[in-house]
Amino acid sequence: MNIVILSRSSALYSTQSLINAARARGHFVQVLDHQYCDMLIESGKMKVYYNGYSVEGIHAIIPRIGASVTETGASIIRQFQGMGVYTLLEADSLVKARNKLISLQILAKENIPVPKTICTNYTEDMEGFLTLIDEYPMIIKWINSTHGVGVVKAESKSNAVSIMEAFIRMKGRSIAQEFIKEAEGVDIRSFVIGDKVVASMQRTAKEGEFRSNLHRGGNAKVIQLTAEETRISIESAKVLGLNVAGVDILRSERGPLVIEVNASPGLEGIETTTNLDIASKIITYVERNAKYI
Repeated sequence: MNIVILSRSSALYSTQSLINAARARGHFVQVLDHQYCDMLIESGKMKVYYNGYSVEGIHAIIPRIGASVTETGASIIRQFQGMGVYTLLEADSLVKARNKLISLQILAKENIPVPKTICTNYTEDMEGFLTLIDEYPMIIKWINSTHGVGVVKAESKSNAVSIMEAFIRMKGRSIAQEFIKEAEGVDIRSFVIGDKVVASMQRTAKEGEFRSNLHRGGNAKVIQLTAEETRISIESAKVLGLNVAGVDILRSERGPLVIEVNASPGLEGIETTTNLDIASKIITYVERNAKYI
């Protein structure tokens, strides 16, 4: 099978892991930087060009799209979809999952438990708006934040007002969420492929930090999910249209809460923590679902 991985660099851990897994199974793999893909769009004739050459004979693409280039990446994915190429991650699903507000709206509509969340676009009565939660500390997030960047803990109402007003004035959309105190800087990453959870780990924030992201110095260990955590992980990926997803969960007093669903989850943390070859499981899924001769 001829596979294209859309990635900024073949040296990135996740990209390299997928390359090695695909080649080990006898596939031809090439990495294309989606930032440098060109598109020809005509009725009944859609093409992708890379370095001046038409990209032909592709059976499947595996998008690895960073948060800063979501729109560009989605447009290239959509172009391949228009060409009839199988994509592990579809354009609309990427856009829905990457936007925290949209993804939470979809999850809540499907009765998947999420933290209480509020959103506004104006600052006229910020104090009144914040009373919809009115418990401190409170978490405030950029809608397109990633790796914990753009996620702030407001310790008081005045602090929250200042942060929200600053985000709005910077023309950056944000949300405010209840702080789950009992989670104590610990969350769960559930890795879903298709309709199965293939791996899970517990991440713990470093001392003095509330964000448990491994990129911010957190540590991880293997954990066994409960039946309910497994169910909402699979359902979260399904309702967002994701074939592969990293579902982040907090354990609260009222049960598990989904705080985020990652459309392009990194492999380094989950593979090194669990010692599982997640990349090979992804390639196997692509083999089962891509149509090729």
